[in-house]
Amino acid sequence: MTLTIRSFALLLVSAVVATPALAQDRRVPSSGAELRLSYAPIVQRAQPAVVNVYAAKTVQNRNPLLDDPIFRRFFGVPGMQPEQMQRSLGSGVMVDASGLVVTNNHVIEGADQVKISLADKREFEAEIVLKDSRTDLAVLRVKDGQEKFATLDFANSDELLVGDVVLAIGNPFGVGQTVTHGIVSALARTKVGVTDYQFFIQTDAAINPGNSGGALVDMTGKLVGINTAIFSRSGGSQGIGFAIPANMVRVVVASAKSGGKAVKRPWLGAKLQAVTPEIAETLGLKLPNGALVANVTPNSPAARAGLKPSDLIVAIEGQPIDEPNAFDYRFATRQLGGAAQIDVQRGGKIVKVTVPLETAPDTNRDEIVLTARSPFQGAKIANISPAIADELHLDSQTEGVVVIDLADGGTAASVGFQKGDIILAVNNQKIGKTSDLDKASKAGSRLWRIVVVRGGQQINVTLGG
Repeated sequence: MTLTIRSFALLLVSAVVATPALAQDRRVPSSGAELRLSYAPIVQRAQPAVVNVYAAKTVQNRNPLLDDPIFRRFFGVPGMQPEQMQRSLGSGVMVDASGLVVTNNHVIEGADQVKISLADKREFEAEIVLKDSRTDLAVLRVKDGQEKFATLDFANSDELLVGDVVLAIGNPFGVGQTVTHGIVSALARTKVGVTDYQFFIQTDAAINPGNSGGALVDMTGKLVGINTAIFSRSGGSQGIGFAIPANMVRVVVASAKSGGKAVKRPWLGAKLQAVTPEIAETLGLKLPNGALVANVTPNSPAARAGLKPSDLIVAIEGQPIDEPNAFDYRFATRQLGGAAQIDVQRGGKIVKVTVPLETAPDTNRDEIVLTARSPFQGAKIANISPAIADELHLDSQTEGVVVIDLADGGTAASVGFQKGDIILAVNNQKIGKTSDLDKASKAGSRLWRIVVVRGGQQINVTLGG
């Protein structure tokens, strides 16, 4: 306690001594112009390009008693339950004068109707052009757009520094377009858990529900990120918000402009793992940094470039790599058709390898939505291709049939199937391709014995017919 009091006293003395010096750092404004310093010119340029996004979907209220066979037997099947409209509110950014808007995928997920509202309160119907759940981004297009809209240009988000001043523009809590300001408080945040690509800009600009999909703008009035998530125990802003970097947003928008229904990204064809302190000690590293190559898919870009298991990726195009998430982001934002130079530590030496930037093969998907009365009703399935394995984070050499989507209210969703489940067998019949599972689902059975692989673990499931 004495040490604490003494330390506190010293702090008081030092504070008193330092006060005159601090006062010398301050100065009285020398002109009226200095009193009028403001972010208003930046806001006036950026605000017209930020929109409010209104999404709505129709849901059927289902009485749980309908699932009770005794209820159905004695009371019959009632008529259709009344429909209910669910609405969500978010923000978006106009990125093309023809009426192309980027927002968060979670803002418009499952929507039947989408509208946007401009800063001048005009409203327009919009259609969904592209959805990308891996980045939580979606691209909309104004229907019957007959004018040129105000847009925001992309900044190079890799040039951001911690401490840079930024503005967040959006529609928090539906109160109307709002501007908040703060600084970039951290870069390359990876433990957010919102998207596959964990590489977020962190800011202390106030971001609240309704800001999702809105703009994070730098002091030149350019778009540096799309506000996506907050860390909060109260549901409101607590000074920690996360934005998807503009360089990732640019990739998604480019895919939408090219007419694609899915985002095209480079495929490495190798599984990477983080370097733990134990691995670092084994490799003789001072710091547990880098992305360790666990395995390489034959004939993949990684294999053709000469990457080998146990290689440690330390940089890509001169940018240091601290962990696999950083590599995934840097690699995914490279332009297709070229090549990326990767620095690898191998045998204590740095080796440079050149990886071609090409998409993963996506042949023989044979997507099917299962409609027959069975535990699989409402599941969308596909044969596993390298592209699907990459998208769902499966082992690159996995074969078989995988669930890639589930219909809301479908039997498959209600019994517990999940996106990414691999179906190995049904009633002792091996499932090798989608037609096998389609046939098995139509066979009808009182008892369903199903073998599923989820997260690398095999699960045996028995369900009633």
